[in-house]
Amino acid sequence: MASQTIIEAEIVAVPRVRRSFPFCKARRRLWAWTVAGEAYLASAVDWLFGLLALVLGLAILAAIPLAQFLSLGYLLEASGRIGRTGRISAGLVGIRAASRVGSIVIGIWLLLLPLRWASNLWQSAVLIDPNSKAAHHWGIGVFVLGTLLAIHGISACWRGGRLRHFLLPVVNPRRVLRRLRRGRLYAEARDAVWEFVMGLRLPYYFWLGLRGFIGGLLWLAVPVMLLADGQKSAAVGWVGAVLLMVVIVHLPLLQAHFAAENRLRAMFEVRRVRRLFTQAPLAYWLAVSVTLLSALPLYLLKIEIIPREAAWLPSLIFVVFILPTRMASGWAYARSVRHEQPRIWLSRHLSRLGMLPIAALYVLILFFMQYTAWNGVVSLYEQHAFLMPVPFLDL
Repeated sequence: MASQTIIEAEIVAVPRVRRSFPFCKARRRLWAWTVAGEAYLASAVDWLFGLLALVLGLAILAAIPLAQFLSLGYLLEASGRIGRTGRISAGLVGIRAASRVGSIVIGIWLLLLPLRWASNLWQSAVLIDPNSKAAHHWGIGVFVLGTLLAIHGISACWRGGRLRHFLLPVVNPRRVLRRLRRGRLYAEARDAVWEFVMGLRLPYYFWLGLRGFIGGLLWLAVPVMLLADGQKSAAVGWVGAVLLMVVIVHLPLLQAHFAAENRLRAMFEVRRVRRLFTQAPLAYWLAVSVTLLSALPLYLLKIEIIPREAAWLPSLIFVVFILPTRMASGWAYARSVRHEQPRIWLSRHLSRLGMLPIAALYVLILFFMQYTAWNGVVSLYEQHAFLMPVPFLDL
């Protein structure tokens, strides 16, 4: 009896082994892949939306006086980051932050739609009879609706500012009220907003763009002035054309060098840049060609004056064309820094010769633009390939 009891106890103590069928493992693996795929897809969509919001934001900034330096500073920073790291992806700075800003702007715009509708009805009631009950009730309704939408928008921004947060701004009202009573809600929101705004680095981009504009203007001022005087004296115009050709084949790498070093003096280190050219001549020829050829079609937008209200529409085209040229300059600079020894003499001379016809074509079209552009001779100074990304200085 004792032995039988021990055997039964051992049988009871043996743990039951749970059978695992192959289709269960496959189902769990499929579920994991599905979740990972959704995460990657959401991240890719967010990145693409951020890229679109970034380009649109740069276009809007480029059409606003003084804010143009922010747009130029970003373009220079993109070139400088690629020049320092050698990675093209490093040039797209702040994609996620741009996605967040774009989501907040779209979400607030959608929230204002019902408020605009109610406000229009209220104004119509006031115009018909200011002392009527309908006008009074619509006024109260607009005030209440505006207050509720303001709370809704603040809650959505506090949650993260994404589009889905504007659909459901508050998940747990008790948790929000608890933090509000403890005083943590305001402190957390204040710190988060401050960190996000400081992360945009707006003063840095403005200062970088301002210095880049000054350096580029110092290089272009004398050749462009001489080219503009070509109407009076052909000899002076030829001298200005030759000087401008010399400047524009050096300026893309000079600006990339300035952005990578973050020193205004680097904009004038011609010997250093010429030595870097010998270390990657084909890459630099490609960057100069892309910069000059991409700028030529954009001069067609300067034939007619652009209305102030629609200034950001053509500026969007300018930014789309100019951003890749800045990235190409940074890429050429990175390749030249990586190679310590000069390339063979054949590639150096072929690159120099290859830049001459492109530079000559650019100067020729630029000279005739003073007769076709809306601003006349002033258009010669609007070097959107090297200065402001959008050459509308009279807005």
